[in-house]
Amino acid sequence: MSDSALPPVIQHMLKPEFYPHPVPPDPLQTVAGEPPEYPEDFYPSDASPVQLIQTHISYVLLTGEYAYKVKKPLNFGFLDYSTLEKRKHFCKEELRLNQRAAAAIYLDVLPITQTLDKGVPTFHLDGPGEVVEYAVKMRQFPQSTLLTNLYERGELTEDLLKDLAGAIATFHLATETSDYIREFGRVERVRQAFDENWAQTAQYIGGPQTQQQFDETRAYCDRFFAEKADLFDERLQQNWIRECHGDLHLRNIAYWNQQFLLFDCIEFNEPFRFVDVMFDIAYVVMDLDARQRPDLRTVFLNEYVERTGDWDGLRVLPIYVNRQTYVRAKVTSFLLNDPGVPEEEKRKAHDTAALYYQLAWNYTQPKTGRLLLMSGLSGSGKSTTAKAIAQKLGAVYIRSDAVRKHLGGVALTERGGDDLYTPEMTQQTYDRLLHLGTTLAAEGYTVILDAKYDRQALREGAIAQVSAHGIPLHILHCTAPLEILAKRLSQRTGDIADATPEILAKQSFEPFTPTEAEYVRTVDTTQPLDALLDSL
Repeated sequence: MSDSALPPVIQHMLKPEFYPHPVPPDPLQTVAGEPPEYPEDFYPSDASPVQLIQTHISYVLLTGEYAYKVKKPLNFGFLDYSTLEKRKHFCKEELRLNQRAAAAIYLDVLPITQTLDKGVPTFHLDGPGEVVEYAVKMRQFPQSTLLTNLYERGELTEDLLKDLAGAIATFHLATETSDYIREFGRVERVRQAFDENWAQTAQYIGGPQTQQQFDETRAYCDRFFAEKADLFDERLQQNWIRECHGDLHLRNIAYWNQQFLLFDCIEFNEPFRFVDVMFDIAYVVMDLDARQRPDLRTVFLNEYVERTGDWDGLRVLPIYVNRQTYVRAKVTSFLLNDPGVPEEEKRKAHDTAALYYQLAWNYTQPKTGRLLLMSGLSGSGKSTTAKAIAQKLGAVYIRSDAVRKHLGGVALTERGGDDLYTPEMTQQTYDRLLHLGTTLAAEGYTVILDAKYDRQALREGAIAQVSAHGIPLHILHCTAPLEILAKRLSQRTGDIADATPEILAKQSFEPFTPTEAEYVRTVDTTQPLDALLDSL
């Protein structure tokens, strides 16, 4: 779009003198140090030191230190910016909502005013005259800090993903909920977007998706809603429907100044952000799956549910991962109908959409779950072994230390008191642990329960319950010399487990019975894990 075709206010915003601060010659280079990556629907303008980026709903003016976003006067039904008052309202909502998890970026909402000099309009940023528009003022940040770019450079490490999981968990636990918000978690409200997907993508059958993919993906979702209505009610009653982000994919997360910024959340449509917390993290799960990194997906997901204690949420996660993946396929498919998109870009869009339709279909395929029980004294290497196995198998990893502290209302980073380790609390912990394991394994997950399982009664109870559900079971007994166990415990730092060498000295392990021995595999944790992982 040429400058002359732009609205007059945007034409003025392209002039460096419009701003009360200096505008460097090349604001794109000034902050990032390299040209940023933008989605296909962003169109930079080179007519001014001020850089203009357009999306289908906004103008974004980059000035070096700051960026200014102006909403377009549009009404798409699900989004209505058609009047000045509505644009003011949604600018303020964008500021409010994004300051929750990206306050370093979102600074203010400023009026753009107009004065007339002999009939010629002049526009001002937060100046005199009639208000004609509003802009969200943001701090411009390096595009190199986007997690998509970190991933491409090989810098999105396991440790960073754990920290990301913690940041999102903290955000979710602090978000608002209410009777009004929770209503959006009801099955009939959730499935509306799914039904829209089928209507909007049937035209792409025979193109990027097959008839089989369409039919089976739709049937899976219909069956999920029909058979698991009670699960959605449980999520609602347990306050997991919250005012979330709504569009939390890796391109909307930056890691800047040692801080995660969850930005560009959905401000224009309540049903898009009044969602289950699992809806939000499904974007990250999908992004990592699409990049064929199930190991990173496993690290992120296990860390998130351990931080929140929301292991039950994994039961509803598959429908949301399917939804986010299918929507990515749908939106990419829309490019195939755009006459302004070159044929080469359409071919790329076709292939990308086909990848996501395939991935969405893959999520619908039945899976056989299984359960692995870790056992051994404190310091025997159970957790290290279990985490390595979880990454190898893409398994859900649940440790008793986390379950116990969530049950006791103790922060994971705090040391538990004596009341956390009574026989009654221990029984509650193992009951909860086994319930989670059998429930999730019955729904197709491979689940690893990380606990001592040092008593025959606990192991035999687990064997009986798992057998009743027809779930494959293995017990991995971790061993090492006592002096090594004590040394490990004395050197342990930054872990949620409370065991010490003094506690180890009081522990004993009841031997396996012949019945239990059928399920047991002994692991010498002083030896490398590679052979064990390969055999699993």
